[in-house]
Amino acid sequence: MKIENTGIEGKIVDLKPLDHLMDKVHFVRAGQWDYERVTYDYKIGSAEENITYYVRVQGYALEGDVDRGDAVIKLLTPLIGKHYYPHGVEYGEKEEFPDSIIDRATTLLTNAKNEIDKYKK
Repeated sequence: MKIENTGIEGKIVDLKPLDHLMDKVHFVRAGQWDYERVTYDYKIGSAEENITYYVRVQGYALEGDVDRGDAVIKLLTPLIGKHYYPHGVEYGEKEEFPDSIIDRATTLLTNAKNEIDKYKK
């Protein structure tokens, strides 16, 4: 499910500072990238059996190369997904998310936006 109006979508940031800023608010890129795209995830545990939630921020290179570390990234609308063990993560609009998880995701994304905004000033 897309999380609209976070203020993150459309932000343009150099990759190296973006990695640092997202790490600062505990979003992990790890191996989730290719030459033109990046994905940062935040894992939210759940009391539900075999269910984990993920807040995902994706972006793509406007210029440069992610592999070389010189990319300029444009961020997309964040997503929230539900992982069903052992099948994988579903980001579909038909998924249902508890209000507490959506509130937590919104807070996490606000923190990320604030860090990006501080860097951009």
